[in-house]
This record gives sequence, structure tokens and C-alpha cells, in this order.
Amino acid sequence: MTPRFLQIHTLTHYPASLLNRDDAGFAKRMPFGGAVRTRVSSQCLKRHWRTYAGENSLLTVAAPESVRSRIAFQRFVVDPLVKKGVDEQVARLATQKLVDIVFGSEAKKEKAQKAKGKKGKDPASSDNEPSGEQASIPQVATAQVTVLGKPELEYLYKLADEAIAEANGDPKEVASVIGRRMSDKQLKQNIQALLPGSLEAGLGAALFGRMVTGDVLSATDASIHVAHSVTVHGQMAESDYFTAIDDLIREEGEQGSGHINASELTSGLYYGYVVVDVGGLVGNLGGDLNLAGDVVHRLVHMVATVSPGAKKGSTAPYAYSHLALVESGKRQPRTLQNSFIRPVQPTGDLVRNTYLAMREHLAELDEMYGKGEERAHAGLYTNDTDEGSLFENRMALAELADWTRARIAES
Repeated sequence: MTPRFLQIHTLTHYPASLLNRDDAGFAKRMPFGGAVRTRVSSQCLKRHWRTYAGENSLLTVAAPESVRSRIAFQRFVVDPLVKKGVDEQVARLATQKLVDIVFGSEAKKEKAQKAKGKKGKDPASSDNEPSGEQASIPQVATAQVTVLGKPELEYLYKLADEAIAEANGDPKEVASVIGRRMSDKQLKQNIQALLPGSLEAGLGAALFGRMVTGDVLSATDASIHVAHSVTVHGQMAESDYFTAIDDLIREEGEQGSGHINASELTSGLYYGYVVVDVGGLVGNLGGDLNLAGDVVHRLVHMVATVSPGAKKGSTAPYAYSHLALVESGKRQPRTLQNSFIRPVQPTGDLVRNTYLAMREHLAELDEMYGKGEERAHAGLYTNDTDEGSLFENRMALAELADWTRARIAES
């Protein structure tokens, strides 16, 4: 069956931990099915997968990286120019001009200048501007975190370097040289010609997308869709009271603590859900089926083995999934989170109860809509029931990753 979508479902249990915190320091929550659940945000999950550096990491895929930062232009354009010997003020002015063109902020600056009164701060100025001797050198930082590919940044560095050489390092001429040499249309065409598909924006953008303002950079639709991971049962939380002992004070005979505080800890079995838009993935990767296969092969490993988590030093929040179920099909994907609208009872065997709830929901979906997907899974004791196998086509995780990669080859 040639798939349009791959769906990856996971069940992962974490003991005492604080995987993902909200602004108040508590575990993130989500009301669902009449009960408050603990959740891990999709942003948290994606960041851990993007930055994971171990075995089966995305960093080992033969594709250029994406850079997510407000200071990408500073790090990859200004700093290399200065290191090469270009005057810092000239390097910053040239780079700022490129930022204005790339993000379409020239018109915004002109409008802000007109709106500015004779006194007061320019609303378009940066809060990052230095003071003192460096006050005339604008800091190069975007207002928000941007996603840029290494090929894009390397091209923009080259463009700035060539413009500075043409202007003979004259700070008054650099910006006008860049403006003459590169219209928005020319810059867009040159950047998009760097690599096929969306790879000029890097692998991260090709997988998880990027939204851009301005007309130069290409917006990229995410080809991998990630749901928030939510517990299959109601939230189980406990306030952890802790102290930090002052060793030197104790040596002097005092019994006081150097620090006293409390933190929330939770435990739970989380359902995770990831959808791979196969056509979108292959398209974003320039039609390279082998590269797309490498990505999904690693993705299966990561969603089952890479743990998110805060408070690592005090909770060691590391766990492997109890279940990784992959579905390959042409129909619109559908989550299996609804297997747990009625919270699974944690009494008895929580994992087995969860398996049974998921299998029952799958059977009902197949009965109502027909079975439109191939399925394979890796799981702990999923064949160990009186009723036979809980899920079909059981294999080891490495075999499941190979099976999933083979579905890409069929496309």
C-alpha cells in the first residue's frame, strides 16, 4: 500500500518527574474527558527531538541544519566578517541591511520614522543597541526567533562580504551597494536556488515548518505533525518539599537548612501521537526518498526513546515507551487519544488496561470506517493476553523503524 500518511502512536510511563512546566512552575495540564490530565507540549517534544545528539539523531541525517535564534545574523554573518578583518561597524551595517531586505522591514522603518516625533525614541529602534563608544553600531538581532538554514546564512554572509568589498569598506556606501545589487526578487530567487525543495531552510524547517514575514524567505509547511502528549488517566501529582543542607553550618553544630522550597512532581502514562505527511516530507526534502526514509527511521527511534524533562538532576526523567504503534495508509489521520476519553483506571495493571482501551477503540474505528491502514508495532508484553495479540505484526523497535522506512520507499 502506497501511504500518504504515517501515524506513530506511543505509550510512555514516567515515574516521579516534572517533564514540562508552565509559567508558574507547575506541570502543564489539559482537561480532557472530564478529568484534568498532565501533558507535555508538542513544542517541548520537538525541541528535544531536534537537539538530540545520540544514536539515531536527526543530526546524523545528511542534510543542512536549521538555526533557530534571534541572533543568527550576528553569529553567522557579522562575527565571521569581523573575524576576517572587516570593521565591526561596517559588518553590522551591511548585515542589518540584509535583515531589512530579508524580513521586509524597510517599509516598516520608513513608516516608523514618519510616525516618530521630534523627541522620543524611535519605535523601530532595537532595545539591543549598545551604549557608550559602540552606540553608533546597531546590534543585529531580529525581534523574534527566526528559523534559517545554514545554506541561507552562508549565502547572506557571502553577499555581505562581496558588498563590503565593492564599497571598499565605506560604511556610507555598503547599504546602498547591497540595495543596488539585490532586489527582493533577485534575493529570493538566489536563495531558493541554493538547494532543492525547502532544504535551503534546513532540515528542521523541512520537518517542522517555518512561518516567515517578508517576500524573500520561503515559508515551509510542516511535514511532521506532533500532538501534545497527554496522560491516559487523571493527573497524579504530589508536592515535593525539599531542603538544601548547608554542610559548613552543620559542621558548626547548627541544624538549619540553606534553602527550603517545594516543587510539584507527577507520574503518569502518556499517549503520544505523531503524523508524517509523506508527500509533504518528500517534497520538502527535494523528492529524495532515501533522505525521507532516513528521517522516519530515526523518528521512530526518537519518539520511543528520547525523553523530555526538567529537573533532570533530581528526578532522572528517562524512560522508553511501552508501545510504539505505526500505521501506514492513505486516509486522513486520526488520533487514538480518544481511546482514553474515559480515564483509564490506574488500579491493577495500568499499562494492560491502557492497551485494552486502545485496542477496543481501534476495533470500533475499523468496524465503523473499515480498516484502511497497515499496522506494525513494538511493545512490551502486547501478545501476553488470553485473547491473543493486542496489536498485530509485533517486532523489535529497530525492525519497526526499518518497516516504517520501507513504507517511504513504496511512495
